Amino acid sequence: MQMSSLAAFWVLSFLFVITPGADWAYAISAGLRGRVTPAIVGMLFGHLAATAVVAAGVGTLLAGAPVALTVLTVAGATYLVWLGVGTLRKPSAPIAGEDPAARSWARWAAKGAGVSGLNPKVFLLFLALLPQFTDPSASWPLWWQIGVLGSVHTASCAVVYTIVGVGARTVLGARPRAARIVTRLSGAAMIGIGAFLLVEQLIHVTRPAGA
Repeated sequence: MQMSSLAAFWVLSFLFVITPGADWAYAISAGLRGRVTPAIVGMLFGHLAATAVVAAGVGTLLAGAPVALTVLTVAGATYLVWLGVGTLRKPSAPIAGEDPAARSWARWAAKGAGVSGLNPKVFLLFLALLPQFTDPSASWPLWWQIGVLGSVHTASCAVVYTIVGVGARTVLGARPRAARIVTRLSGAAMIGIGAFLLVEQLIHVTRPAGA
């Protein structure tokens, strides 16, 4: 693998990471509750899991199974909608005494893993993007090259999501009203992304063959 290919992949990956989406929304919510670390650890685990799936060749098998991809998309979209609804019902805001659920490290990490690991757009991006930057003739095996590229992407996620989460806490920490507004917008974004994916799948399923 040439350094030029690695650098080119990093540029595309970074552009993807800095684009606001479900991960950003979750990082903001976690930042307002002071749970940046577990939330980001969970999201990074989700990205690494997607990398492992592609590196193992499972991603190619799923890509050739339309039903499996549909199930993955519906599950991920439903999960995003569920998280978004929960965020709208209980908007995060910096408060002195947080409930036990807000202090649960494992719970925030598990939700983070779900946000990124069940995001079909992340998986499909990896499936379409990672193999294009590998070199079959290189001395490194393909699975190792994909692992390196996935790790580069995950490192970018770690930096950007930390900045987003900590920034949300710093900027909105003394502004409870503004924090609730931003959190509701984050929840609405997750619902919007999930709903778009569900509608997209519904159109795909109901579209006549060959249309």
